Amino acid sequence: MEAEVDKLELMFQKADSDLDYIQYRLEYEIKTNHPDSVGKKNPITLLKELSAIKFRYQTLHARFKPVAVEQKENKSRICATLNKTMNTIQELQKQTDLELSPLTEEEKSAAEQLKSHIPDL
Repeated sequence: MEAEVDKLELMFQKADSDLDYIQYRLEYEIKTNHPDSVGKKNPITLLKELSAIKFRYQTLHARFKPVAVEQKENKSRICATLNKTMNTIQELQKQTDLELSPLTEEEKSAAEQLKSHIPDL
């Protein structure tokens, strides 16, 4: 899950960088190639629209950040709880001299899926 959050973070950073580059290129192209674009759609209006889009991306990114932090914290709590539970079960097994029966295929599959999503286990 942390990797997914990091990927989203990188996507937002790349989108922001791409928008900056697009804006720079548009400004350059308009100034050098179309200084006499009177009567046509105002290129400055297009640039303002691009700035508005960039602002929306930045707003979305700002909203995303706290969610990402909370996801990381929740993942850590879940891992800690699962590790504590597993240790408690192992201690109980030692104290009672009991062994659990082998996992069913469904339980093995669930355990593997959990480990693939939370490698810290």
